[in-house]
Amino acid sequence: MALGRARSPTLVLAAAVLGALCVVALSEDEQLENLRFVQHAQDAPLVSHYNYIVVGGGTSGCPLAATLSEHSRVLLLERGGLPYRNMSNQEHFTDALADTSLASPAQRFVSTDGVVNARARVLGGGSCLNAGFYTRASNEYVRTAGWDAGLVNSSYRWVERALVFRPDVPPWQAALRDALLEAGVTPDNGFTFDHVTGTKIGGTIFDNSGQRHTAADFLRHARPRRLTVVLYATVSRILFRSQEGVPYPVAYGVVFADPLGVQHRVYLRDGGKNEVILSAGTLGSPQLLMLSGVGPQAHLEAHGIQVLVDQPMVGQGVADNPMNSVFIPSPVPVGLSLVQVVGITKSGSFIEGVSGSEFGIPVSDGARRLASFGLFSPQTGQLGTLPPGQRTPEALQRAAEAMRRLDRRAFRGGFILEKILGPVSTGHIELRSTDPRANPAVTFNYFQEAEDLERCVRGIQTIERVIQSRAFSNFTYANTTVESIFTDSANFPVNLLPRHVNDSRSPEQYCRETVMTIWHYHGGCHVGAVVDDNYRVFGVRGLRVIDSSTFRYSPGTNPQATVMMLGRYMGIKIQAERWRK
Repeated sequence: MALGRARSPTLVLAAAVLGALCVVALSEDEQLENLRFVQHAQDAPLVSHYNYIVVGGGTSGCPLAATLSEHSRVLLLERGGLPYRNMSNQEHFTDALADTSLASPAQRFVSTDGVVNARARVLGGGSCLNAGFYTRASNEYVRTAGWDAGLVNSSYRWVERALVFRPDVPPWQAALRDALLEAGVTPDNGFTFDHVTGTKIGGTIFDNSGQRHTAADFLRHARPRRLTVVLYATVSRILFRSQEGVPYPVAYGVVFADPLGVQHRVYLRDGGKNEVILSAGTLGSPQLLMLSGVGPQAHLEAHGIQVLVDQPMVGQGVADNPMNSVFIPSPVPVGLSLVQVVGITKSGSFIEGVSGSEFGIPVSDGARRLASFGLFSPQTGQLGTLPPGQRTPEALQRAAEAMRRLDRRAFRGGFILEKILGPVSTGHIELRSTDPRANPAVTFNYFQEAEDLERCVRGIQTIERVIQSRAFSNFTYANTTVESIFTDSANFPVNLLPRHVNDSRSPEQYCRETVMTIWHYHGGCHVGAVVDDNYRVFGVRGLRVIDSSTFRYSPGTNPQATVMMLGRYMGIKIQAERWRK
């Protein structure tokens, strides 16, 4: 593919897709009558005792805590708030990214690669912020992980009964499905949760009314007398002590701060099978291990942290599946849809799409408010029409006012996105400071390995065939070329990377210069390097890590199903270990 010199873009406002985020409005009190085991950190006791302390009420932490509460006293600590009031729906898909306040459910960060990203800060974690797509890991992934296939399947089914739905496929998504098949991404696998080569319709955590369901829903299945959930609790360190007859430091509790800065201590009850479990995610779990003295010795000493265990692999092997996208302007109105269809190619790339970019454009409701403009919003993370470094409040206001005057047809269409298997390229996480609220420094090294770049190129070539297919012709302008579509998309300010203006743009250059995240980052506490096959941290006792930081590769086309499954799976296994004589 040779992409031509940039012309005057017909869609000056388009920006690459935000495939994984949606607003979640937080509620402090409204739903507490239905979740009586939930409390604000300021109301928590200064000292308490539990059988299990789970740090991180996210996609894995919620199902894990709910499962462990069946037979034990469990404390779940979450640094964010509740996702229940005005539960997010598809029409407010981008609001969370536009919110950069300290109360935002999406804490923004920028990797050292120059790609804008976000991490969840809300009960339910990433399941409150993503595009809702649900698909299992492949059978090969399960075998490689060494998991019990029977327990994996029953754990997936437990998740699916609670919050997974079959989507109603609108015309744009149906055209994408047919175009993928026409482009050679075969066979047609229909509707399935399974990860199999070909084109399929997957599940969704949005119900038929467009309302989001999240991992926080699993807590409704918990034993309320055995579970306590504390919100706005920022854990600063894990407590360790020496124990007679044990050659390693033993975890016996954690320290967390409430929003007023008051320090609370939580201890494990007496008993050798009680544990602290980190489910704080790819950034949070390695960060907390390092803040607690478990990590690379020289790095910890540089931050004045007393080294408990020199563990050089903590924070290593972090990866993010790179995403590239293209905006396809449509001559006809396009209904709103998030990811529903995926093409799983034999070359290691996955093709998906989202449509109805005009959602988020305000309609008259009797009150004037600042326009969000959905995927095009200048307020929104990496998707805005302004580069991230230029998003001052005044600049955002000017951009929104300019956009308000444009023809709504400028926002009509959808994004086709490509992401890759794996990836092979990896990076690392390092502390910036000893503040547990601050983001660590993250490097993903996108496309460092040639295999990743080759997969991206083949994915881009598949998208070209989709755009040119007969099946997708109703949603493309007859006089628009593939080259002009890619050229327009290549000029969107989707990241902080430098651009090179060429007469033609190779697919390799397109992949490198328009790279974005799809929020599937993972690693930092790999199985076999930081934790064992049962997710126990090497070099200490009484501590596990159970979340996406343990993954070497992203499972399937979307990891959320497997992260939720893992919480349930390990909860059952830990219970069995506890009661085994």
